[in-house]
Amino acid sequence: MMRDFLSLSDAGGDTIAAMINDAIDRKAARAAWPKGRADADAPLAGHTLAMIFEKNSTRTRVSFDMAMRQLGGSALILDAGSTQLGRGETIADTARVLSRMVDAIMIRTDDHAKIEELAHYADVPVINGLTDLSHPCQIVADLLTIVEHGHALPGLQLAWLGDGNNVANSLIEAAGLMKFTIRIGGPVGYEPDSGFIERCRAAGGEVILTNDPQQAVAGAQVVVTDTWVSMGQAGGEKHVAAMQPYQVNAALMVSARPDATFLHCLPAHRGEEVTDEVMDGPRSAVWDEAENRIHAQKSVLLWTLGKL
Repeated sequence: MMRDFLSLSDAGGDTIAAMINDAIDRKAARAAWPKGRADADAPLAGHTLAMIFEKNSTRTRVSFDMAMRQLGGSALILDAGSTQLGRGETIADTARVLSRMVDAIMIRTDDHAKIEELAHYADVPVINGLTDLSHPCQIVADLLTIVEHGHALPGLQLAWLGDGNNVANSLIEAAGLMKFTIRIGGPVGYEPDSGFIERCRAAGGEVILTNDPQQAVAGAQVVVTDTWVSMGQAGGEKHVAAMQPYQVNAALMVSARPDATFLHCLPAHRGEEVTDEVMDGPRSAVWDEAENRIHAQKSVLLWTLGKL
């Protein structure tokens, strides 16, 4: 069975838990191996992933490429500027053509409607590598990192500081699926998407909105932030000014639990949303989190292609 992965809810809580377990097992099985060596079972041998990038990327680009190599398959990089998408070919026509040529499609784009249209017309799985609305692949890697660092997901206390952006939306979605609490600390007018909040609460997760950064972080087991101005977002100076009280620094981390883990999906604007002291400190797991994009996306790929 082939499946799209446009949001965490496409998989569901039980499947996300299975993805995390699969990622942990595969990561452990290849410890100390060369990074380009295929897993022993090479479950995607002969399979090819097309990767469409309409936004710049480091971690998504490299991690999906390496994920396919480690699963025994291969990947093609398609930049919008060098493909017919950049010259006016419709998303529907692109979907139809790529479905005849590759086994799966990952797209990193702006408008979420584009990925929904791509999935509608494609005959192969479509994976959300990022849209302005959500970033589910990042969150699978984040959940994997949280579990690796000794935190159980059900009942977890997670704090988000800053802009209510696409990453925040997907973390809220995860809170509903995995049954944990997320406290959003940010300024008035920069809240996450209300639909994600409503669905999280309906699913049994807890979302608390506050304008007090100390209240957001108090007792948190995991503290997460992201850049204050997302790629391509307008109103940068005003945005940054509003976010100043929500910087994750050593003084703020004191309010979290002593064993709290700090996460950031990267790239970071050091000295803005996070200080060097936190980013490079003993509670930071950002480098594990970045590496885990490979391991999490291997499990996502396997699920979409009916092998997990």
